[in-house]
Amino acid sequence: MIQPANRVGEIQEYYFSRKLKEVAQMNAEGKDIISLAIGSPDMPPSQQTIDKLCEVAQDPKAHGYQPTAGIPELREAMADFYRRFYGVELDPKTEVQPLIGSKEGILHVTLAFVNPGDEVLIPDPGYPTYTALNKILGSKIVKYNLREDNGWQPDFEELERMDWSRIKLMWTNYPNMPTGGDARMETYERLVDLARRKNIVIVNDNPYSLILNEKPLSILQVPGAKDCCIEFNSMSKSHNMPGWRVAMCASNPTFISWILKIKSNVDNGSFRGIQLAAAEAFKTNTPEWHREYNIDNYRRRRDIAEEIMRTLGCTFDPNQVGMFLWGRIPDHYDDVEQLTERVLHEARVFITPGFIFGENGKRYIRISLCAKDEKIQEALERIKRTLPLTPPCEGGE
Repeated sequence: MIQPANRVGEIQEYYFSRKLKEVAQMNAEGKDIISLAIGSPDMPPSQQTIDKLCEVAQDPKAHGYQPTAGIPELREAMADFYRRFYGVELDPKTEVQPLIGSKEGILHVTLAFVNPGDEVLIPDPGYPTYTALNKILGSKIVKYNLREDNGWQPDFEELERMDWSRIKLMWTNYPNMPTGGDARMETYERLVDLARRKNIVIVNDNPYSLILNEKPLSILQVPGAKDCCIEFNSMSKSHNMPGWRVAMCASNPTFISWILKIKSNVDNGSFRGIQLAAAEAFKTNTPEWHREYNIDNYRRRRDIAEEIMRTLGCTFDPNQVGMFLWGRIPDHYDDVEQLTERVLHEARVFITPGFIFGENGKRYIRISLCAKDEKIQEALERIKRTLPLTPPCEGGE
């Protein structure tokens, strides 16, 4: 009997892939589930972005293979984006690599830097793909703790006590998903210092810095960070382009060349129309456009999501940033799914249980702001009608 490769047994189907099948079946039965689970922006990119895609698609010469390194127009636009929003200078020819989404980048960076059996530091809670891809590739996963009482920042004293002899790479993600813990320059400086002393690579995943965040930061702002750090950024969240699959990584020329060597053996560049439209999106993503199309919408939605948290008796940090709201469930629930499954089947609202992000997320839920205001409001009303109200509690208490 044919058996799959061993790596297939090391992972599970992605939680949302599995759960959305159940939600789809419930919708087919007429239950009309409101999803507040996935961070897929529901607003469009700028009109100029869409127009550029349509324009290029009409060019008969635009449909051939594209360079894996990305076209110059896109690389230059990405470097300009870093200059405008973070004050970081990047050489578009050697220090920027366009990606077909950040998931692809996680794969390519791991292949470029980590041998099977090497150790990789992954945050708990953290993005599940960090764990899944390292399992697939045979890395040894070492979790490091993020906790609410430390602002969801790394515990550097705990990190110092670890055995670093086999650790090659450390994944960080600020502003943090799922917790909303914001980036701190002190954290970035300590991470760069750690990377230098331990001779490892820090990879900071930075797609949320423009969402409900007063001061966008980049780890590459730290002097010398390019020597030991890689930063990912994505157009999915900040530019409302999740389905376009355009992201980037930035680092020193040597690291970028290693990543490109892997990438060039796996895929080609994306459609020229997408690359030119993405370059246009970077140009039109001014602070004014971003506020009108993203910040104002997410702020209104966040206010409603906070009321959902209070109705469910959850506590939350009102200072968290990003396009989700992360909250701790009441102590009387045995586990988080006792709450989320009840909300799904009784109130017909799909919210995310925090256990999918790691052991430290087991007492938390995550609400996505990627739904229209009226849908989030309806979700609130359903929960109020269906679940017994708990005494309201202020965020952070």
